[in-house]
Amino acid sequence: MAEHNPNNPLEGKTLEAILNRLVEHYGWDELGERIRIRCFNFDPGIKSSLTFLRKTPWAREKVEKLYLKLESGKK
Repeated sequence: MAEHNPNNPLEGKTLEAILNRLVEHYGWDELGERIRIRCFNFDPGIKSSLTFLRKTPWAREKVEKLYLKLESGKK
């Protein structure tokens, strides 16, 4: 079981919730411009994007960084 870390701003956030928030805020077009990965630019969808992000650590890291930037108020 993962250790509880109250200093981690992603604590308790699922990848799906993060992705939904980004899509809600930016939309697929702008999200695809900000993070250039195929699943955001060609026939984008939550399910296919989650599948890719769960298998691709570098892409997931970019998504998490953009989310943290958005939530901290830096657009």
